[in-house]
Amino acid sequence: MAPQKVIVMAEEINLDDLAFVQESELYVDEKSHGIRLDMFVLEETDDFTRSRIKNLIESGEIKVNGEIKKSGYSLKKGDVVNISIKPPVLMSLEPYDYPLDIVYQDNDLAVINKPRGMVTHPAPGSPKDTLVNALLYNLDNLSDINGVIRPGIVHRLDKDTSGLIMVAKTNKAHLSLSSQIATKECHRTYIALVDGNIKADYGEIIANIDRNKKDRKLMAVTKDGGRYAETHFKVLERYKKYCLVEFELKTGRTHQIRVHCKHIGHPIVGDIIYGGSTKLFDNGQLLHAYKISFNHPATGEYMEFTADLPDYFNEIIEKCRKSI
Repeated sequence: MAPQKVIVMAEEINLDDLAFVQESELYVDEKSHGIRLDMFVLEETDDFTRSRIKNLIESGEIKVNGEIKKSGYSLKKGDVVNISIKPPVLMSLEPYDYPLDIVYQDNDLAVINKPRGMVTHPAPGSPKDTLVNALLYNLDNLSDINGVIRPGIVHRLDKDTSGLIMVAKTNKAHLSLSSQIATKECHRTYIALVDGNIKADYGEIIANIDRNKKDRKLMAVTKDGGRYAETHFKVLERYKKYCLVEFELKTGRTHQIRVHCKHIGHPIVGDIIYGGSTKLFDNGQLLHAYKISFNHPATGEYMEFTADLPDYFNEIIEKCRKSI
């Protein structure tokens, strides 16, 4: 029997936040000169955790003199910290009757082959028909460590990235799988068609990733700050204007492969957001999570799963082969 409908907040907003004044200004005096922005807000409000403050700063809901700054920004006497919290959005988290491609399932976890075009979990712009909604319909149980919006979700795939994703059915399994990602015991391998021909047959891309300063919804390689990001690659096939590449994530930053591909001048075909061409495909990036391996959270058994490239992806590869 599918779980019942649940009403939840569209974003992970603590109930304590609702008591805080939605619009306010904090003034930096001589005593607070030189303090970090996040620490200043933490000390002055007592309404948020430091991680929550960091998220609010990144989303532009906490600014300095009307401008977006980083959490570590050093405040100056006379600065005005503007706080404008977006009101919580209520939405329905309903089971979605969708025939998921369940590659593997037991009492602890499931491995799903997610189709291109499906959002991983609900958000204000995608409140329903997500993978989470489909999981609620298809699976008997999901972990709740990631909150009501993302039950069972250990890691995510972008909307237009197809392929394998792990789902935790118990909290114990969730903690184990998350730990394996953090310690690099879990291996995730992708295949992508990229523009142009990468000169090297294999190598690594190491470049920090942070929010794009011009568009906070996007990510970008940054020389200052950001988070360490490492991607290994191997060219599988070369064509006239493109090449088929295997990528292995060594870290798991948002949009990591897509951003790193743009950084080296070979964006993923169809990835309009990060500069990919659209002559061959204009309906999202040609990126597929084709292999994943980890140790079973209950038995410790090594497990490895693969998912073939989608038909539309293979058809485009065949076109490329004929153009050589």
